[in-house]
Amino acid sequence: MQKMAELLERGGECGEGAWGAPGLADSCLADNRLNLDVYPDGCHRFLQLFRERQGEMFQVEFLRLSSNDRLLDSTLDILPRLKQLKSLVLKGGHARDEFGSCQHGSLTNLPPDVGNLRCLTHLDLSFNNLSTFPSCILRLPSLCVLLVSHNSLVALPEDFGSLRKLTFFSAMKNQLKDLPQSIGELAALQDLDLSENALEFLPKELGNLHNCTELDLSGNCLSSIPDSLGNLKSLRRLHLHSNLLVTVPASLASLPDLSRLDLQNNCLHTVPPEIQSLPFVRLRGNPLGKTEPSPQAGNCKAFAAVGSVQLLPRAAQQGVDGFTVSSEGCKVVLACGIRFYFPPGAASDPLRICFRILAPDPQWVKLRHHDVLLSRVLELQPHGVEFQQEVEIWMPCASPQALHQREVVVRTFSGQSWSDLRTRVEHKRKSKKYVAHCNVLHFSWFLVVSRLVQNECKVSKEGTLLFSSVDPNIKVTFPPGVTEETRSVKLQVLPLSAEEIEEITDNAGCRASPLLCLSQDSVVDFLRPVRIQLPFPPGVTGLNLDQSRLHLLHSDLEGQNWHDITNQVVLDFTHLYAVFEVTHFSWYWLWYTTKSYVGGIAKKVYERLRMYQVNFIALQRKKDPEQVLLQCVPKHKVEPVLKKLQDRYRGPEPSDMVEMFEGEQFFAAFERGISIDMDRPDCVDGRLSFIFYSHLKNMKEIYVTSPVDRKGQAVKGQVSFYRGAVPEGIPEDTSRRRKGPDSLWLATLPIKLPQLKPHWSGNPGPLNGFSFPPLNLGNAETGYLTQANLLSIARRVGADWQTIGLNLGLTYQQIERIGYNNREDLDKQILDMLFSWAQQNSEDPDCVSKLITAMKESGRQDIADEVETIIELGRQKYRESIRRVGLEQESSTEDSAIAMT
Repeated sequence: MQKMAELLERGGECGEGAWGAPGLADSCLADNRLNLDVYPDGCHRFLQLFRERQGEMFQVEFLRLSSNDRLLDSTLDILPRLKQLKSLVLKGGHARDEFGSCQHGSLTNLPPDVGNLRCLTHLDLSFNNLSTFPSCILRLPSLCVLLVSHNSLVALPEDFGSLRKLTFFSAMKNQLKDLPQSIGELAALQDLDLSENALEFLPKELGNLHNCTELDLSGNCLSSIPDSLGNLKSLRRLHLHSNLLVTVPASLASLPDLSRLDLQNNCLHTVPPEIQSLPFVRLRGNPLGKTEPSPQAGNCKAFAAVGSVQLLPRAAQQGVDGFTVSSEGCKVVLACGIRFYFPPGAASDPLRICFRILAPDPQWVKLRHHDVLLSRVLELQPHGVEFQQEVEIWMPCASPQALHQREVVVRTFSGQSWSDLRTRVEHKRKSKKYVAHCNVLHFSWFLVVSRLVQNECKVSKEGTLLFSSVDPNIKVTFPPGVTEETRSVKLQVLPLSAEEIEEITDNAGCRASPLLCLSQDSVVDFLRPVRIQLPFPPGVTGLNLDQSRLHLLHSDLEGQNWHDITNQVVLDFTHLYAVFEVTHFSWYWLWYTTKSYVGGIAKKVYERLRMYQVNFIALQRKKDPEQVLLQCVPKHKVEPVLKKLQDRYRGPEPSDMVEMFEGEQFFAAFERGISIDMDRPDCVDGRLSFIFYSHLKNMKEIYVTSPVDRKGQAVKGQVSFYRGAVPEGIPEDTSRRRKGPDSLWLATLPIKLPQLKPHWSGNPGPLNGFSFPPLNLGNAETGYLTQANLLSIARRVGADWQTIGLNLGLTYQQIERIGYNNREDLDKQILDMLFSWAQQNSEDPDCVSKLITAMKESGRQDIADEVETIIELGRQKYRESIRRVGLEQESSTEDSAIAMT
């Protein structure tokens, strides 16, 4: 190592290309320590050193690298060769996004040979994208300290207890749902941090950790803890805050070394007196002394907090039966991130709340011109019930950051019309999420919209003045006597840059002022003229004004036709403004051009301002080409979307650019020997239906098939995109262009299916010697999954079968045994895994929902959607059968609570 130190001091032989400047490497290597995580090109430096000085590199004992580095994969292959490593840090979080939040690293697994690092005692994999626990870690015999915090782990391996020398383990901020019993075998463990996960139960074996001094279980979903924790005689600090605890064992009070017990923000109505008398216990945020809710109202066990926000229990999160609000009030968080605050007294009696998330349908979600939809539709029932106090709602929404000089509002539907609520937008920097916050007295339908900034005022007979907050140079003066009855007036402004006008008109001589829209709640014209002030178009002043080129245009609120009213009004000019008077409201626009037909130019510009330039993408999953991802992407987002997908998908270049309106319907049709499941709810006449919303994901993953008689040959097919019905309220010229079969075609992209495996090409009977007993998973009311359904699902699983199996609850030993017994045959491995799980869970009424959840957690939303489709068809058939025999109730609570996706 002395040679390496000398080399790095000189900085010469590695060259400036590797280190940036001579001697810079001194700071990252001291003795046998190599600290490269502080450099953006740390992995490049590591690879350079390894190529030029392998001998010295083999002596490195302490290594730090950033997992945000783009060369991480190349570096990982070398790590198992560093046999002297004692400490390895592969953390993310070194890069930050535009909001300053840490970005997780790209690490998703470790090379199997990392398990041969017999000297490794310290391993830090925090802030990465681990969804499964790397099995090679279990073969590190000397490991004492392990950190996997801030990942996406859903389970620990059953034989986790084999890490007998482990003294410190942190898995905070993951998605762990339970713990293996073997965790009690970690006899040397002193510090265990499992905070901010999804734990619901703890194994009693946790009480065998006799050397544990600090245990953090805060921020989970625990309703109880085992009495065996009273055996942790070395425990000094126990963190149980922000759970769903309704009881704690009195034995905790007898722990001799305990100096901190945090029970804040739980559901504790009573606490054993032995614990309540402890001087170091913290109990704030519990409903102590209050009457315990009934079991039915126990869904407001939603009293347990995560931080200051409280969680809805799992059954309600899945949307099975909604939740109940009592007169005490509560805070509720749905699985989709929607939050509620019901203040005490909001409901005088216990009230059952049902919810569902709906796809926005342009037939009834009527967006106004220049509106942008930022969320799906939230329906809350019962409709029309009036609360005694305002209920607060927080709705997650797409980022409005790119929508400049606009405002975000929650829009609600009364059953007759939509209206906008006073809304505050909150940005959660930690999660990079935006939420829209509003207060309501009634429940109905809600969605989040970005609209042009709206200034409004009340106009009485005394008159008033209204300014635009977007452009204070725009103002409207209402003189005294303008109206007999007070009326409400709204002002909106659409700013336009000279570059936008030039790009659309292809004429540098055309300029326009901001677009002004005025509206009122009365159909009666004003009694006296209203005075409007508009700024001149960019580059025009009173000094260089050519009045023959200045045109004042006006249109109705639909913007269909633009009329030049320059000669119908009196225009006054100042150095910066044009001033005129009107008696009725609509759109007003000031243009400066030599063109004679200004109305036609304005109409074209206005139409283009409402349209989005988009491209279509059709990609096939690398591991399973029959899984096709279709997406309609705004032009400026195409490159980042493709970059994000390139590791898992391949396909042709995106389509040519086309133009679409917000809320416009389009279809995807698979052609030339490729077909899809026609029973899908979103399938219309054999074509997939989409609705384009510029800030929502217009994306679907679907499995495609080909005729079984293709004799195993590859199929060169295609997917074509077509427009749907002509949207309402679009300009007449555009509507005419969108009629007729040829005008509806948008784009075509190639899809190629490889040769079909012989054993999948036949009927879904016994495969490869497998014979399965009849299966009916679920129940009649929610719909069954049959043996045929599982066989159909199996052929879509592909190489993800192990991840899916683990998320279904199979142990690592079961997965390894299935893999070994069916080695060399992927299809048998998939079938064995899936039917093993099915047979073990055939009596579980929730097994279907667990299957859907496992598919989503494994990144297979496509299969989850297929299962949900099958179940929904089963529900429909069940309801139809009930209806036929006259047993259906007039109003069904079950129908109003739909599973969240």
